[in-house]
Amino acid sequence: MNFLAHFFLSCGDENLMLGNFLADYVSNATVRDYPAAIQEGVQLHRKIDSYTDTHPEVLRGVRRLYSRHGKYAPVLVDVFYDYFLAINWGAYSGQPFDAFTQKVYRVLEQNMDLMPEGLQQRLPLMIADDWLKAYGSHNGIDYTFYRMKRRVSRPEYLEGALDSLIRDFEALNGEFNRFFPDVIGFVREESGETGPG
Repeated sequence: MNFLAHFFLSCGDENLMLGNFLADYVSNATVRDYPAAIQEGVQLHRKIDSYTDTHPEVLRGVRRLYSRHGKYAPVLVDVFYDYFLAINWGAYSGQPFDAFTQKVYRVLEQNMDLMPEGLQQRLPLMIADDWLKAYGSHNGIDYTFYRMKRRVSRPEYLEGALDSLIRDFEALNGEFNRFFPDVIGFVREESGETGPG
């Protein structure tokens, strides 16, 4: 899953949020430089990714998208699931969506000094463009894949990503809503928290 879902699955814990955010940007060697509570967030992020990558509902969506998007089909599903979390927000959280995203941005800004230099440079843009809220719109999803195309080896596999979301909306939304309660339960077990929401 992408940023929004990982932040949501941090159970409101600021250290887990930071670790979840940093996980894709720190190596196994450098993660040891962080406080233990943030290391737990990195570990949780990686456990969530492993759980997600093997879940039958997720794999169903990946298989459906593979003929059009090849090896990037799992990437599309990750981003699409942030979209589905955003549009189904009220089913999973009692907190207003905007209040949640603003809290996330505050936590990230207050801890920018803990981030690698490249991430420190990118974060103000992420906040200014309100990436988390943008995941809940077609324009935001389209722009996400536009940015990704500049960073991947086979950008042609990301062509038509928004078309795939629209075409397979019902199936993907159903898969997400069957998967997401499972990953919430998984996080509750792993973190010992009462769970996100």
